[in-house]
Amino acid sequence: MESSVVVPWLVLGVLMAISSTQVEAAARAFFVFGDSLVDNGNNNYLATTARADSPPYGIDTPSRHPTGRFSNGKNIPDFISDALGSEPTLPYLSPELKGDKLLVGANFASAGIGILDDTGIQFMNIIRMFKQFLYFEEYQNKLADLVGKDEAQRIVSEALVLITVGGNDFVNNYFLVPFSARSRQFNLPDYVRYLISEYRKLLMRLYDLGARKVLVTGTGPLGCVPAELAMRSPSGQCATELQQAAALYNPQLVEMVNGLNSQLGANIFIAANTQQQTSDFISNPGAYGFTTSKIACCGQGPYNGLGLCNQLSNLCSNRNEYVFWDSFHPSERANGIIVDMILNGSTNYMNPMNLNAFLALDTKTKT
Repeated sequence: MESSVVVPWLVLGVLMAISSTQVEAAARAFFVFGDSLVDNGNNNYLATTARADSPPYGIDTPSRHPTGRFSNGKNIPDFISDALGSEPTLPYLSPELKGDKLLVGANFASAGIGILDDTGIQFMNIIRMFKQFLYFEEYQNKLADLVGKDEAQRIVSEALVLITVGGNDFVNNYFLVPFSARSRQFNLPDYVRYLISEYRKLLMRLYDLGARKVLVTGTGPLGCVPAELAMRSPSGQCATELQQAAALYNPQLVEMVNGLNSQLGANIFIAANTQQQTSDFISNPGAYGFTTSKIACCGQGPYNGLGLCNQLSNLCSNRNEYVFWDSFHPSERANGIIVDMILNGSTNYMNPMNLNAFLALDTKTKT
């Protein structure tokens, strides 16, 4: 079962209409790394069970066909591309990613992966983080062949990079089964510290590969997604242990990101403070224009949280009323609200600044 948790969706402050203002007049390249929250279809090309290439996924796209996104329509990278004034990034494995399409950027994300290489092993053939970075190097060589090495380096350094990873390290690793290998190795606070130290290495690797504007997301309400309610909480209360994990993880992620910026002498990274609005959003979805934050639109069993979303699942008629599309992933409308907060949110939710302010900077780095 693909269970890449809703990682960055609770970046929410107040409900705002999705911004129609483009971040900049000229689109910049956009690169995406991470898990199913941001996978635009790479797993369609892999022999894995972690895929979203069958109906009713994609039911609210113009074609009404599945695209490989774990959504009824657009996902978070799509809304960011809209704000950049750019077409959506293509999956790196897509045969269409060639020629001028390379100038748009690329999506390297793969559903099921985590910070750690042993996360998501049940999904077998997925693109783990080290492989995503190898593909990024390969992409840069292709780009250099197209536009020259210097221009390729400029495009990468001015590009926006999104990395969304970490939720699976809890739900598809530490908490996957009782007495998992990682839970026997670490108590929860030590595991969180270990994850943060490994995430730091990933961010430094991105920096070494030329990234200079990186949006980093934390974990959302791990214990409140429909799948965890169905498995762990018959009463409908958020699962305590997973909520504790998120509460430990997110502040340490922000602290780590701020530390990297200090070390590098520039604002290279910004972090989405994803824990701030968890309580209000879960307890009062109506304040954000939703009917429910517990029941998935597509699924079966309690809270529609068991099993995969497929053609035999219960399917809601109005996706805009649901925070969750399936047992783990936000609806298209929720994704849009997330991105609006990333773009425009106060420093209570984005650290050290929101995405619009971040992209307005002339990033200067130490050499």
